[in-house]
Amino acid sequence: MDTVPTQSSPPSLLYLIKQLELAVRARLDETLRPAALTSLQYTALTVLERRENLTTAELARNSFVTDQTMAGMVTALEQRGFIEREDDANDRRRRVIRLTPAGRRVLARFRGPVAAIEEQMISGLGPHESDEFRHYVGLCHAALSDRPPH
Repeated sequence: MDTVPTQSSPPSLLYLIKQLELAVRARLDETLRPAALTSLQYTALTVLERRENLTTAELARNSFVTDQTMAGMVTALEQRGFIEREDDANDRRRRVIRLTPAGRRVLARFRGPVAAIEEQMISGLGPHESDEFRHYVGLCHAALSDRPPH
């Protein structure tokens, strides 16, 4: 016999996480609009800030988008001068991507406003709770992923 959730059932954790993701993405998109950047493009730039010399496929995996989506983003970000592609010095069959000075400047411009979104998100938590939240989110990611968080 299937059980039907009642109106008083709390939402699932997966639902709440998705709602949080959507709220964060909306705030990021609003914050980044003056630079005509999307939250996905910003994420890709932050990945490159931490790990340069990635291929398009590697950047896609680390940015949580498909290879096809990333191919379009790389083209757009390169046209805007935020990234550059070049042959890998160690393997000429590979093309790698790195941030340009303009890419670093746009990240610096939004570092504070993006940090403010995170601060607002955890404003209802105490200092130890926010550390625990970060830890638990990392554990949840590790349980579902074959790659460590970045």
